[in-house]
Amino acid sequence: MKLHDLSPHRASRRLGKRVGRGIAAGQGKTAGRGTKGAGSRSGSGGKLYREGGNLPFVRKLPFKRGFRSINRIEYLEVNLDDINERFNDGDVVDPTTLAENGFMKSPDDLPIVILGRGEVGKGITVKAHRFSRSAITKIEAAGGTVEVINTGVSE
Repeated sequence: MKLHDLSPHRASRRLGKRVGRGIAAGQGKTAGRGTKGAGSRSGSGGKLYREGGNLPFVRKLPFKRGFRSINRIEYLEVNLDDINERFNDGDVVDPTTLAENGFMKSPDDLPIVILGRGEVGKGITVKAHRFSRSAITKIEAAGGTVEVINTGVSE
């Protein structure tokens, strides 16, 4: 049996009702549209989103305010207190080790920014795409080093 041999079970797919095929078919003559009036004519049904004089639903919704640039760069934000919990003295913190420790699924997911919330009591080497000033000062004060990974992405 091949893919082109497959077909749905005979009773699982019901065919649409064929209207306007004569009196004997049961839906002949007016084909279920009644007689006269706008509903019996072709092209009836009104415009999409028209609600018969009510205020259209789309106009009831509030405006979506603000602006989100299509050229933005989204970073994975990692704080110093998260690093301090999961890493030991002398460790190298880079995208690969962050992925291994559950910060992200893959080291290639997002560029990483290290933010300065919390304290670092260990001398660790941190490699990331961006650092806040406070993060740099706290890492270096604890005896660690900071290395910026260049991705070629301009800010």
